[in-house]
Amino acid sequence: MIALLDGNNFYASCERVFRPSLNGRPLVVLSNNDGCAIARSEEAKALGIKMGAPYFQIRHLEDQAGLVALSANFALYGDMSDRMMSLAAGLGHRQEIYSIDECFIDLAGIPGDLALRAQKIQARIRQWIGIPTCIGMAPTKTLAKLANHIAKSAERKPGHYPPEFAQVCQWPSVHDATHHHLLQATPVGEVWGVGPRLTQQLHEAGIITALDLSRADPNTIQRRWSIVLAKTVRELNGTACLSLDEVPAEKQQIACTRSFGQTVTELSDLLEAITEFASRAAEKLRKQGSQAGQVMAFIRTSPFRANDKQHSAYPTIPLPAPTSDTAHITEVACAIVRHLYKKGHRYAKAGVMLMDLQPARHEQMCLALGENMPASRHRLMTALDNVNHRFGRGTLHLASAGTAGKQRHWEMKQARKTPGYTTDWKALVVCTSV
Repeated sequence: MIALLDGNNFYASCERVFRPSLNGRPLVVLSNNDGCAIARSEEAKALGIKMGAPYFQIRHLEDQAGLVALSANFALYGDMSDRMMSLAAGLGHRQEIYSIDECFIDLAGIPGDLALRAQKIQARIRQWIGIPTCIGMAPTKTLAKLANHIAKSAERKPGHYPPEFAQVCQWPSVHDATHHHLLQATPVGEVWGVGPRLTQQLHEAGIITALDLSRADPNTIQRRWSIVLAKTVRELNGTACLSLDEVPAEKQQIACTRSFGQTVTELSDLLEAITEFASRAAEKLRKQGSQAGQVMAFIRTSPFRANDKQHSAYPTIPLPAPTSDTAHITEVACAIVRHLYKKGHRYAKAGVMLMDLQPARHEQMCLALGENMPASRHRLMTALDNVNHRFGRGTLHLASAGTAGKQRHWEMKQARKTPGYTTDWKALVVCTSV
């Protein structure tokens, strides 16, 4: 038995923990530069706000319906996720953190009433950190994901699914009539891994519901579509094909890209931005114990500004030897941008991507670069990461990132960002008694 625990409307729920006045009000969290809605409360969904809706199209709802729109506070969400995952781990033996708000948990061999156990963990998370959750439990990961969907839907849409499956859904036996009812009531597009394009293709083949997909022949599905979808069919029938991954797979590419808060025309501002992005990417690279063999950097104008001169390019430069050194990676990225820059263009976005990743070998890197002290740069990068982790990102940075306190035109707009309640000492909530 596998469980999938999911934080409900996670970003919005994190904001409500520290601002209870937002409970019951329509709330959306906006993307970088406050561009579009990336999280919605149930009240916001009831207003018809779609995922990804541009803010300028829903702004009128602030006056008409009391909508609250907040800038994304990813540091807060990441910290709240860590807290939620540590509590969720108490549900079973092993845990796979699937995303910032979801995790799979192995329940194999655990005695007793699993639904009651799940309810207790759910209540603990709600009491200790204030995040509402739903839990689905089933013999396979695909069915656990589906059970989680049912647990949410049974609460939000009474009558569509049996009310006893609200919040916590333990998948019934394959021989239970309820098993067929749940699959029949679920559109095939709600099955894990079935996207919009595949949904359309399945509809054309007469596969409309999850029950239809479960009854399909896996070999035929594999020949016509893919082995992945064939595994999905088997998982819907209770045969586990997807294992629990306790250790996240290493990334094959690491990128840091941003749209600017306002257009940038000066090379000096672009170099500051690229330095910031390259430094962030290099930090992620070291965190997973890898080195990069290639660096890609780009700058581009906005295709939505029809009157602006357009320019975009994405060149990739191979490195003399794989490295995770921030200074070396930044030097290459800045050289690319200097070559790409065209005076008179209004640039709207830039970024850095590290590719050809491989396990770190500090001695090989340093010998290839002709250094006599192979461990010195590694120690320097470790010290850089430790200082920034302890005192905040950007405490130590390369000079080309600009001086502290200087206004940086390229930084993202986050006019509605809430404080770092759990990540900034100055923003801690203070409770006083009267």
